Amino acid sequence: QVQLVESGGGLVQPGGSLRLSCAASGFTTVNNILRWARQVPGKGREWVATGNGDKIYADFVKGRFTIFRDDRKNMMYLYMNSLSPEDTAVYYCGTTYAGADFWGQGTQVTVSS
Repeated sequence: QVQLVESGGGLVQPGGSLRLSCAASGFTTVNNILRWARQVPGKGREWVATGNGDKIYADFVKGRFTIFRDDRKNMMYLYMNSLSPEDTAVYYCGTTYAGADFWGQGTQVTVSS
């Protein structure tokens, strides 16, 4: 079955960087839309970026975050730079496959001094 597993979250100081990873299984990532979203307690999940050919980013991460896909390994990454406390959230990777949306369990990113 389709499964997405995120990793790489943690505690980082403001201005720091992190790399999140998303391991996909049960399908091949090539030719499938992959995306990142995030959620803070009490708020809905917000879209961060989509990587499918052209890479599209939410305005609040543009210039700081970069998606990288490695379809040979069925992996996706999110490189996050210049992190601020406002980026603190649980980050999820997702895909749309066979007409259904799938999300991983998420990885916590905390930006704090």
